[in-house]
Amino acid sequence: MKLWQKETEVEQSVEKFTVGNDRALDIFLAPFDVLGSLAHTQMLESIGLLTKDELAVIQEELKKIYREIETGGFTIDEHVEDVHSQIELLLTQRIGDAGKKIHSGRSRNDQVLVDLKLYFRNEIKQIVENTKFLFELLIELSNQYREVLMPGYTHLQIAMPSSFGLWFGAYAESLVDDLELMLAAWKICNKNPLGSAAGYGSSFPLNRTLTTELLGFETLNYNVVYAQMGRGKTERVLAQGMSAIAASLAKMAMDACLYMNQNFGFISFPDKLTTGSSIMPHKKNPDVFELIRARCNKIQALPNEIALMTTNLPSGYHRDLQLLKENLFPAFQSINDCLQMMHLMLSNIKVNTNILEDPKYNYLFSVEVVNHEVLQGVPFREAYKNIGLAIEKGTFKPIKEVKHTHEGSIGNLQNKEIKNLFDKVLGEFGFHKVDRALKELLQ
Repeated sequence: MKLWQKETEVEQSVEKFTVGNDRALDIFLAPFDVLGSLAHTQMLESIGLLTKDELAVIQEELKKIYREIETGGFTIDEHVEDVHSQIELLLTQRIGDAGKKIHSGRSRNDQVLVDLKLYFRNEIKQIVENTKFLFELLIELSNQYREVLMPGYTHLQIAMPSSFGLWFGAYAESLVDDLELMLAAWKICNKNPLGSAAGYGSSFPLNRTLTTELLGFETLNYNVVYAQMGRGKTERVLAQGMSAIAASLAKMAMDACLYMNQNFGFISFPDKLTTGSSIMPHKKNPDVFELIRARCNKIQALPNEIALMTTNLPSGYHRDLQLLKENLFPAFQSINDCLQMMHLMLSNIKVNTNILEDPKYNYLFSVEVVNHEVLQGVPFREAYKNIGLAIEKGTFKPIKEVKHTHEGSIGNLQNKEIKNLFDKVLGEFGFHKVDRALKELLQ
C-alpha cells in the first residue's frame, strides 16, 4: 500500500531502491506516528472534520496499535511502503472508512517531521539520563580521590602535579558544557511542525496550537516552509550535541588507555573487564576503552555527514532527506552504549595511590620549588633560572608538598559548584512536561 498510488504499478527495482531501509528504520518511529495521529485526530474533530463518534473509534484503535507496538507485536508488511501507510492501513481494516479520514490536513512530509521530533525528544532524554549517571559517578570519584596526586602532562611531557580529583572532575565539568549543546538540540526538537502539510500549509482551518499542546511541544515551527526546511538542520544540530558528548568520552577513553599502559601504571581494572592476547599471557587489553574511542570518533563525524547530505538542497522536501535516518538512528544506540560502558568501567577502576614516589616524577615539582623561592622574595625570573640550573647540574631537590588553594585547583576542586551547573542545565529540559502531555494523550 502506498498513500500516493493510484492505478500505475511502480517498477520493482525503482520501488526497492526508493524504499531502501525505511521499513526497518521506521519501526523506531512507529509509537511516535501513533502519538502524532492521536493529537491530529483530536484537532480534526475540533474543527469539524471528524465526528465525536468517529474520533472515539479512531482513538481507541490507535491506542490498541500503540500497545501492540510497545509489546513488539507490530510489523510493517513487505508490500507496505512505510510506517505511516502501515498504521493507516491497520486502522482502516479494523474500523472502516473512519480510518481513511485521519490523513486530512496533513502530508507524509509533516507526518514524518513530527514523528522524528517526537522520536528525537525521546532519544535526547535517554542520552541525558545516561550522561547524568556518568556525571554523578565522576563527581563521586573526584571527591573520593581528591588527595591522590598524579602527573600532569603538556606535550606528553611530565609537567606539573595533578590529582585524580582533578582528572575525574575535569570530565564531569566537560559533560556540563556538552549538556548545554544537547539542550540547544532539545529546544529545536521541541517545536511542532505538524500542520505544515507538504510544506505550504493547508486550506483546512487547522488548529496547530492545539496539537502543539497535546504533544507537549514548547512551541510551533510557525512558518510552514521553515518547518520543512528544518529537516536536516534538526538532525545536524542534534548530531552536534551528540558529538560533544562523544568527544569527552573519546578523550577520557584515550587517557584510560594510556594510564592502563605498564609504562604509566596509574589505573587498573578487574580481569573480567579486560581482554587478553592469543600468544602473550601477560596482556590485559583496554578493548572497551578502545571501542568507546572508535565509536565516539564515528559519532563526531556525524554532523559533517549530515551537512554534506543536505548541503545546497533548496527549500521544500527532497527524498535525499530519507537517508539521514540511516546515519543518525544507529548513533543513538551507540552513544548510549558508550555512556553505559564508561560508567561500568569507572565503577570498577582501581587507582594507584603511590605514583609520585617514583623518582622520575621529581621534576613535576619544579614549579613548586620556583614558587617557594618567589615567596621568599626572589623575583620569579631569577628563581626560574636558579631552578633550571639546579636541574641541569643534577642538584634539584623537589618540594612534594602541594599547596594549591585557588578555585578549581588540587586543593579546591569546586565540585559542588560544578554539580550546581549541571543541575541547572538539566532542569531546563523540562522532561516532566513532555511526559505529562504524552501520558494524557494516551489515556
